[in-house]
Amino acid sequence: MSKPRVYEIAKDINISSKTIIDKLQHFDIDVKNHMSTLNDSDIDLLLEIYTQKGEEKSRNDLTQKEDKKAGTVKEANGKEQQNDSGYKNVEERGKSNIKGRYVNTRPSVVDLDRLDIDRIEELVPDKVKDHGKQKQRIRRGAGKSRKEKHAEENLEKIQQKSQKPKAAPVKVTIPDEITVGDLAQKIKVPAAEVIKKLISLGVMAAVNQTIDFDTASLIAEDFGAIVEKEVVITEEDLLFNDVEDDPSQLEPRSPVVVVMGHVDHGKTSLLDAIRHTNVTEMEAGGITQHIGAYRVRVNDKEITFLDTPGHEAFTTMRARGAQVTDIAILVVAADDGVMPQTVEAINHAKAANVSIIVAINKIDKEGANEQRVKQQLTEYGLVAEEWGGDTICVPVSALKKQGIDNLLEMVLLVAEMLELKANPNRPAKGTVIEARLDKGRGPVATVLVQNGTLHVGDVIIAGTAVGKVRAMMDDKGNRVEKAGPSMPAEIIGLSEVPEAGDTFYVVEDEKKARAIAEKRKEKIKEEQFKFQHKASLDDLFAQIKEGKVKELNVIVKADVQGSVEAVRKSLEELSNDEVKIKTIHGGVGAITESDVMLASASNAIIVGFNVRPDSGARASAEMEKVEIRLYRIIYDAIEDMKAAMKGMLEPKFKEVVLGHAEVRATFKVSGVGTIAGCYVTDGKINRNSKVRIVRDGIVIHEGKLESLKRFKDDVREVLAGYECGIGIEKFNDIKEGDVIECFIMEEVKQ
Repeated sequence: MSKPRVYEIAKDINISSKTIIDKLQHFDIDVKNHMSTLNDSDIDLLLEIYTQKGEEKSRNDLTQKEDKKAGTVKEANGKEQQNDSGYKNVEERGKSNIKGRYVNTRPSVVDLDRLDIDRIEELVPDKVKDHGKQKQRIRRGAGKSRKEKHAEENLEKIQQKSQKPKAAPVKVTIPDEITVGDLAQKIKVPAAEVIKKLISLGVMAAVNQTIDFDTASLIAEDFGAIVEKEVVITEEDLLFNDVEDDPSQLEPRSPVVVVMGHVDHGKTSLLDAIRHTNVTEMEAGGITQHIGAYRVRVNDKEITFLDTPGHEAFTTMRARGAQVTDIAILVVAADDGVMPQTVEAINHAKAANVSIIVAINKIDKEGANEQRVKQQLTEYGLVAEEWGGDTICVPVSALKKQGIDNLLEMVLLVAEMLELKANPNRPAKGTVIEARLDKGRGPVATVLVQNGTLHVGDVIIAGTAVGKVRAMMDDKGNRVEKAGPSMPAEIIGLSEVPEAGDTFYVVEDEKKARAIAEKRKEKIKEEQFKFQHKASLDDLFAQIKEGKVKELNVIVKADVQGSVEAVRKSLEELSNDEVKIKTIHGGVGAITESDVMLASASNAIIVGFNVRPDSGARASAEMEKVEIRLYRIIYDAIEDMKAAMKGMLEPKFKEVVLGHAEVRATFKVSGVGTIAGCYVTDGKINRNSKVRIVRDGIVIHEGKLESLKRFKDDVREVLAGYECGIGIEKFNDIKEGDVIECFIMEEVKQ
C-alpha cells in the first residue's frame, strides 16, 4: 500500500498542510512540502496531537500541569498518577518517536468503556471537555450528527492509510544446497539481510556461496517462510528401475566370497586348490595383479569367489572387493601369523559388514603354530569358536589340498545363516569388478550381477560407458546367454572402458542412457576444471608456506584399471616434504603418442605396467626426450621411483669445524682494515673456509676469511701451534681475546 502524503492527511483531519508541515518540522521530521510522504510513526504523532489530545492550546494547558518527573501529573489532592505514555508531554513523545525509534503499539482508537470517565474529566481542562464528550459519543456509537460521522470517516481513512496489510507467509522449496542470493530471492528478502542473519549464526557466506538445506531452512523460517525440501527426480531416477523388490519375488542366491590376507600367505594357491586349476604360475613374480572372479560348485550349490591381490598397493581394490561380497575368507599363514596387511583385511571386512571365516594356511610347514594365530586374532576382535567366540577358523594346506572341503562347507553354512536372496526376474544391476582394453575385442568388463538377470543384447550403462552386450562369457571362458544373481561374467560391447567399482544398470532406452553418460562426462570435466584451478591456488600457498617444493609428474598406463589405481597410489605415497609425486594422468591400454605429448608438455615421465608403447609413441618419446619406464612387477616400479626421487632431493649439508684460533693482537693497515694476529689452538685454519667470531661465548659475526698470512707470505692453511695473520671480509671490529672458529659446509649424500 502506498504511503499517504501530507496534503491527504491535512484534508482528512481538516487542517492546513502548512500547519502540519510546521508541526512535523518542529519535531525534527524531514518534511519538505505538501507532497512529502509520511510513515507510520509520523501519522501516529499527528493522531496523538490532533485527534486524541484535543486542540494544541488545550494540550499546552495540560502540559503546564504535568510534573517534570517521568510521566506523572500532580492532582489537586496531592496524589500522583503515572502518565499513560511515560513521557512529560506530547512534544517529548514526538521527539522520542524520531530519535529513540519508539513504536506506538497502542490502538489508535481508545476504548473509553474501560476508563473512568469521571476521573478523566477532572483532569481535562474545561475548554476541551466538550470536544472529549463529542469523541466519547462517537466511540460509544451514540447518535451521530453529520459532522460526527464525517469526523469518524476521516479517522477511519487515516487508520487505513497508516496500517499495512499483513503479508501471507511465503512458501518456498529449498534443495540440498542453495546459494545465498537464490535463497534471498526465494524468501523475498534482501541478500544483505540474509547475510546478516547467517553471520549471527556464525556462518560466513557471500552472496554467491552455497549453504546446506539445514542452514537455509533455519534462515527462511526466521524470516517467516514455510519451508519444504525440494525432491529432485533426475533422469537417472526415471531411467533406472531401482525400487525394492517384493519379498515374495525373492529367490535364494549363491554367496559371493572374497579371499583376503597378507602377501605371500597363499591366497591364490588356496583358490587354485579350490578350482583345481593352476593360476599362480601365470602371474608375474607370483603376485596377483588383477581382481578375478571365479565360480565353483560344491554339493550342488555354487559359490562365487573374488580373488583380490594381497600387496598393500591394492588396498583400495581390496576394500572395493569386500564391499560387493557376503563372506570374507581371511588367509593367515600358520608360520607367519597376523601381519600388517592381515590387519588391513580385517578392517576392510568389518567396515563392509561381511562375515569372516579364517583359513589358517600352511599347516603342513615346519614351525606352523595354529594356536598362536588364534591368539593373535583375538587382539583384533576375532575369537575362534572353540575359544567361545563366533569366528570360524579352518586349518588348511593349499599346497597339499588339505581341509579345502571343510572350508567350503563352512562357507555354505555361513551363507545359509545369512539367507541371501535376490530377484532374478528383473533388469540386472551389479558392479564392475575389473575392466580392460582388449586389442581385438575393444573394452572388456568383468561384472558381478547382484540383482536381476543380465542377457546378451541388453543395453547397459556403467559410469560413462554405454553399450549393448554383444557377447558374454563365464569365468571359464564359455559363451553364455544370461547371467543371474551372484554370477560373474565378462562382457563386450561397451563404448569405453568403465572404472572398476562402477555400478552398472540394464536400461530400456539406449538414447537416454547415452544422454546420461554425456552429462556424467560433462560433470567430471567440470569437477576436474574446478579441481585444477583450486589445486593451483592451494599449491601456490602451500609452496609459499612450506618453501620450495619439487614435483615429479607421472603418467601411469596399465593393462587393467585396478593396476592403474594401485600404481598411482603406491607412487603418490612415496611423496615426502621435499619431493611431491603427482599422477597427472592414468589410463588403460598401450602407451600412445598422445600420452607422450602430454608428458612432454607437463615435464612428466611415463610409467607403463604390463603395457608397451606403440611405434608412434616410441618415435615421439625419442624426439621429445620423454622417459618411458616399463614394468611387470610393482616392486620394481616403486624402487626405481625412489631412486629417481633421490636425484631430485635438494643436497643436504652439515657443518664441519676445522679449527680454532685465538686473537693475541690487532693491527690496523691502511686500505685493508684490521688484521688479527692469532695463535691456532687446535685443528687448522683454511683460507677458503668460513669463520665465525666468538666473544665471551657469544657469536658476534659470521663470514669469510679475506686473507691468511704467515709473516708476510699468503698461505693456504695454518696448523695448530703456529701463529698467523687473519683478515675477515667486511669486519674490522675484532679485539684481543676473541676466538676465530673456522668451519666448512660438507654435502651429505641422500
